[in-house]
Amino acid sequence: MNALTEEEQLNNLKSLTKKYGSAAISGVLVALIAFFGWSYWQKKQLHRSQNETARVQQLMDQAQSMAGDAKAYAQLAPLADTVIKKDLNSAQAIQAQFVMAKVAFDQGDYAAAERELKKVQNIKIDDEGLLQLVNLRLAYAQTAQKKYDDALKTLDLITVPAFKASADEARGDIFVAKNDIANAKKAYQSAWDVSIARKQERQILQIKLESVGVLVDDPNIERPILKTQVDES
Repeated sequence: MNALTEEEQLNNLKSLTKKYGSAAISGVLVALIAFFGWSYWQKKQLHRSQNETARVQQLMDQAQSMAGDAKAYAQLAPLADTVIKKDLNSAQAIQAQFVMAKVAFDQGDYAAAERELKKVQNIKIDDEGLLQLVNLRLAYAQTAQKKYDDALKTLDLITVPAFKASADEARGDIFVAKNDIANAKKAYQSAWDVSIARKQERQILQIKLESVGVLVDDPNIERPILKTQVDES
Protein backbone atom coordinates (compact mmCIF):
# COMPACT_ATOMS: atom_id res chain seq x y z
CA MET A 1 0.00 0.00 0.00
CA ASN A 2 1.40 3.44 -0.86
CA ALA A 3 2.08 5.75 2.04
CA LEU A 4 0.24 8.65 0.45
CA THR A 5 -1.29 11.46 2.43
CA GLU A 6 -5.02 12.03 2.09
CA GLU A 7 -4.33 15.21 0.10
CA GLU A 8 -2.11 13.28 -2.31
CA GLN A 9 -4.77 10.60 -2.69
CA LEU A 10 -7.43 13.19 -3.48
CA ASN A 11 -5.07 14.76 -6.02
CA ASN A 12 -4.68 11.33 -7.60
CA LEU A 13 -8.45 11.12 -7.89
CA LYS A 14 -8.55 14.47 -9.66
CA SER A 15 -5.77 13.37 -12.00
CA LEU A 16 -7.57 10.10 -12.71
CA THR A 17 -10.71 12.04 -13.56
CA LYS A 18 -8.85 14.08 -16.17
CA LYS A 19 -7.19 11.02 -17.69
CA TYR A 20 -10.08 8.60 -17.83
CA GLY A 21 -13.15 10.74 -17.43
CA SER A 22 -15.18 11.16 -14.28
CA ALA A 23 -17.02 7.93 -15.00
CA ALA A 24 -14.00 5.89 -13.93
CA ILE A 25 -14.13 6.76 -10.26
CA SER A 26 -17.41 8.10 -8.96
CA GLY A 27 -21.05 7.18 -8.73
CA VAL A 28 -21.81 10.88 -8.92
CA LEU A 29 -20.48 10.98 -12.49
CA VAL A 30 -20.73 7.33 -13.43
CA ALA A 31 -20.85 6.58 -17.17
CA LEU A 32 -22.87 3.44 -16.63
CA ILE A 33 -21.33 0.96 -19.04
CA ALA A 34 -23.95 -1.79 -19.10
CA PHE A 35 -25.77 0.35 -16.54
CA PHE A 36 -28.99 -1.56 -16.59
CA GLY A 37 -27.80 -5.06 -17.21
CA TRP A 38 -29.06 -5.47 -20.75
CA SER A 39 -27.16 -8.73 -21.12
CA TYR A 40 -28.77 -10.07 -17.97
CA TRP A 41 -32.20 -9.36 -19.39
CA GLN A 42 -31.37 -10.98 -22.70
CA LYS A 43 -30.21 -14.16 -21.00
CA LYS A 44 -33.37 -14.53 -18.90
CA GLN A 45 -36.17 -16.70 -20.17
CA LEU A 46 -39.20 -14.51 -19.60
CA HIS A 47 -42.19 -16.81 -19.57
CA ARG A 48 -44.88 -14.20 -19.07
CA SER A 49 -46.83 -12.39 -21.77
CA GLN A 50 -44.98 -12.32 -25.07
CA ASN A 51 -46.78 -9.11 -25.90
CA GLU A 52 -45.33 -7.34 -22.87
CA THR A 53 -41.88 -8.68 -23.63
CA ALA A 54 -42.24 -7.32 -27.15
CA ARG A 55 -43.26 -3.93 -25.75
CA VAL A 56 -40.15 -3.85 -23.56
CA GLN A 57 -38.00 -4.61 -26.59
CA GLN A 58 -39.80 -1.85 -28.49
CA LEU A 59 -39.16 0.52 -25.60
CA MET A 60 -35.47 -0.37 -25.57
CA ASP A 61 -35.18 0.10 -29.33
CA GLN A 62 -36.90 3.48 -29.22
CA ALA A 63 -34.76 4.61 -26.29
CA GLN A 64 -31.62 3.75 -28.22
CA SER A 65 -32.83 5.50 -31.36
CA MET A 66 -33.71 8.63 -29.34
CA ALA A 67 -30.42 8.82 -27.49
CA GLY A 68 -29.57 12.46 -26.89
CA ASP A 69 -33.10 13.64 -27.62
CA ALA A 70 -34.33 15.92 -24.82
CA LYS A 71 -37.90 14.80 -25.49
CA ALA A 72 -37.12 11.09 -25.14
CA TYR A 73 -38.27 10.70 -21.53
CA ALA A 74 -41.65 12.32 -22.09
CA GLN A 75 -42.30 10.47 -25.34
CA LEU A 76 -41.33 7.04 -24.00
CA ALA A 77 -43.24 7.31 -20.73
CA PRO A 78 -46.65 6.23 -22.14
CA LEU A 79 -45.24 3.00 -23.55
CA ALA A 80 -43.46 2.22 -20.29
CA ASP A 81 -46.65 2.89 -18.34
CA THR A 82 -48.51 0.43 -20.54
CA VAL A 83 -46.09 -2.33 -19.57
CA ILE A 84 -46.25 -1.48 -15.88
CA LYS A 85 -50.02 -1.28 -15.73
CA LYS A 86 -50.32 -4.67 -17.39
CA ASP A 87 -48.50 -6.38 -14.51
CA LEU A 88 -46.44 -4.44 -11.99
CA ASN A 89 -45.06 -7.65 -10.47
CA SER A 90 -43.30 -8.81 -13.60
CA ALA A 91 -39.80 -8.88 -15.01
CA GLN A 92 -41.07 -6.77 -17.91
CA ALA A 93 -42.17 -4.03 -15.52
CA ILE A 94 -38.70 -3.89 -14.00
CA GLN A 95 -37.07 -3.77 -17.42
CA ALA A 96 -39.40 -0.97 -18.52
CA GLN A 97 -38.37 1.04 -15.46
CA PHE A 98 -34.72 0.29 -16.15
CA VAL A 99 -35.12 1.82 -19.59
CA MET A 100 -36.91 4.90 -18.29
CA ALA A 101 -34.40 5.36 -15.48
CA LYS A 102 -31.52 5.14 -17.95
CA VAL A 103 -33.14 7.71 -20.23
CA ALA A 104 -33.64 10.05 -17.27
CA PHE A 105 -30.09 9.48 -16.04
CA ASP A 106 -28.62 10.17 -19.47
CA GLN A 107 -30.52 13.46 -19.51
CA GLY A 108 -29.12 14.38 -16.10
CA ASP A 109 -32.48 14.03 -14.37
CA TYR A 110 -31.28 11.85 -11.51
CA ALA A 111 -34.37 12.48 -9.39
CA ALA A 112 -36.54 11.04 -12.18
CA ALA A 113 -34.23 8.03 -12.45
CA GLU A 114 -34.63 7.45 -8.73
CA ARG A 115 -38.42 7.69 -8.98
CA GLU A 116 -38.55 5.18 -11.82
CA LEU A 117 -36.48 2.62 -9.94
CA LYS A 118 -38.39 3.08 -6.70
CA LYS A 119 -41.58 2.12 -8.52
CA VAL A 120 -40.29 -1.44 -8.79
CA GLN A 121 -37.99 -1.59 -5.77
CA ASN A 122 -40.40 -3.63 -3.67
CA ILE A 123 -42.39 -5.58 -6.22
CA LYS A 124 -43.10 -9.26 -5.66
CA ILE A 125 -41.22 -11.29 -8.20
CA ASP A 126 -39.34 -14.58 -8.07
CA ASP A 127 -36.15 -13.14 -9.51
CA GLU A 128 -33.66 -11.92 -6.91
CA GLY A 129 -31.15 -10.95 -9.59
CA LEU A 130 -33.39 -8.31 -11.12
CA LEU A 131 -34.27 -6.90 -7.71
CA GLN A 132 -30.59 -6.68 -6.78
CA LEU A 133 -29.96 -4.76 -10.01
CA VAL A 134 -32.77 -2.36 -9.13
CA ASN A 135 -31.14 -1.52 -5.80
CA LEU A 136 -27.68 -1.23 -7.31
CA ARG A 137 -28.83 1.23 -9.97
CA LEU A 138 -31.01 3.06 -7.46
CA ALA A 139 -27.96 3.60 -5.25
CA TYR A 140 -26.12 5.20 -8.16
CA ALA A 141 -29.08 7.45 -8.94
CA GLN A 142 -29.16 8.55 -5.30
CA THR A 143 -25.41 9.10 -5.27
CA ALA A 144 -25.70 11.30 -8.34
CA GLN A 145 -27.97 13.53 -6.24
CA LYS A 146 -25.47 13.47 -3.36
CA LYS A 147 -27.89 11.44 -1.26
CA TYR A 148 -24.97 9.46 0.04
CA ASP A 149 -26.55 8.06 3.19
CA ASP A 150 -29.66 6.98 1.28
CA ALA A 151 -27.45 5.29 -1.31
CA LEU A 152 -25.51 3.39 1.34
CA LYS A 153 -28.78 2.19 2.90
CA THR A 154 -29.97 1.05 -0.51
CA LEU A 155 -26.79 -0.94 -1.01
CA ASP A 156 -27.40 -2.66 2.33
CA LEU A 157 -30.46 -4.23 0.68
CA ILE A 158 -28.19 -6.11 -1.73
CA THR A 159 -27.65 -9.45 -0.02
CA VAL A 160 -27.22 -11.95 -2.85
CA PRO A 161 -23.54 -13.06 -2.85
CA ALA A 162 -23.26 -12.78 -6.64
CA PHE A 163 -23.73 -9.02 -6.34
CA LYS A 164 -21.36 -8.42 -3.40
CA ALA A 165 -18.44 -7.16 -5.51
CA SER A 166 -20.68 -4.72 -7.40
CA ALA A 167 -22.23 -3.44 -4.17
CA ASP A 168 -18.85 -2.99 -2.49
CA GLU A 169 -17.48 -1.18 -5.51
CA ALA A 170 -20.50 1.12 -5.46
CA ARG A 171 -19.84 1.78 -1.76
CA GLY A 172 -16.30 2.72 -2.66
CA ASP A 173 -17.60 5.17 -5.26
CA ILE A 174 -19.86 6.75 -2.66
CA PHE A 175 -17.05 7.10 -0.14
CA VAL A 176 -14.88 8.67 -2.83
CA ALA A 177 -17.65 11.18 -3.49
CA LYS A 178 -17.69 11.91 0.26
CA ASN A 179 -13.88 12.26 0.31
CA ASP A 180 -13.79 9.39 2.81
CA ILE A 181 -10.61 7.73 1.57
CA ALA A 182 -10.25 5.24 4.42
CA ASN A 183 -13.67 3.66 3.85
CA ALA A 184 -13.26 3.86 0.08
CA LYS A 185 -10.12 1.74 0.38
CA LYS A 186 -11.92 -0.85 2.50
CA ALA A 187 -14.89 -1.07 0.12
CA TYR A 188 -12.77 -1.29 -3.03
CA GLN A 189 -10.46 -3.85 -1.41
CA SER A 190 -13.45 -6.01 -0.48
CA ALA A 191 -14.76 -5.79 -4.03
CA TRP A 192 -11.29 -6.64 -5.36
CA ASP A 193 -10.95 -9.72 -3.16
CA VAL A 194 -14.30 -11.08 -4.30
CA SER A 195 -13.54 -10.32 -7.95
CA ILE A 196 -10.18 -12.06 -7.79
CA ALA A 197 -11.75 -15.12 -6.18
CA ARG A 198 -14.38 -15.29 -8.91
CA LYS A 199 -12.00 -14.38 -11.73
CA GLN A 200 -14.24 -11.49 -12.76
CA GLU A 201 -13.34 -8.48 -14.88
CA ARG A 202 -11.52 -6.01 -12.61
CA GLN A 203 -9.43 -3.51 -14.59
CA ILE A 204 -11.57 -0.47 -13.75
CA LEU A 205 -11.68 -1.56 -10.11
CA GLN A 206 -7.89 -1.79 -10.11
CA ILE A 207 -7.72 1.79 -11.36
CA LYS A 208 -10.07 2.89 -8.60
CA LEU A 209 -7.93 1.17 -5.96
CA GLU A 210 -4.80 2.84 -7.24
CA SER A 211 -6.55 6.20 -7.26
CA VAL A 212 -6.95 5.94 -3.47
CA GLY A 213 -3.38 4.86 -2.95
CA VAL A 214 -3.64 1.07 -3.00
CA LEU A 215 -1.50 -0.97 -5.39
CA VAL A 216 -2.85 -4.46 -5.92
CA ASP A 217 -1.46 -7.45 -7.74
CA ASP A 218 -3.62 -9.01 -10.41
CA PRO A 219 -2.67 -12.69 -10.80
CA ASN A 220 -3.06 -12.31 -14.55
CA ILE A 221 -1.02 -9.12 -14.90
CA GLU A 222 2.65 -8.70 -13.98
CA ARG A 223 2.17 -5.11 -12.81
CA PRO A 224 -0.91 -3.01 -12.07
CA ILE A 225 -2.18 -1.70 -15.37
CA LEU A 226 -1.90 1.92 -14.32
CA LYS A 227 0.27 4.01 -12.03
CA THR A 228 -1.53 7.29 -11.57
CA GLN A 229 0.40 10.51 -11.45
CA VAL A 230 -0.73 13.71 -9.85
CA ASP A 231 -1.50 16.49 -12.26
CA GLU A 232 0.44 19.44 -10.83
CA SER A 233 -1.04 21.97 -13.19
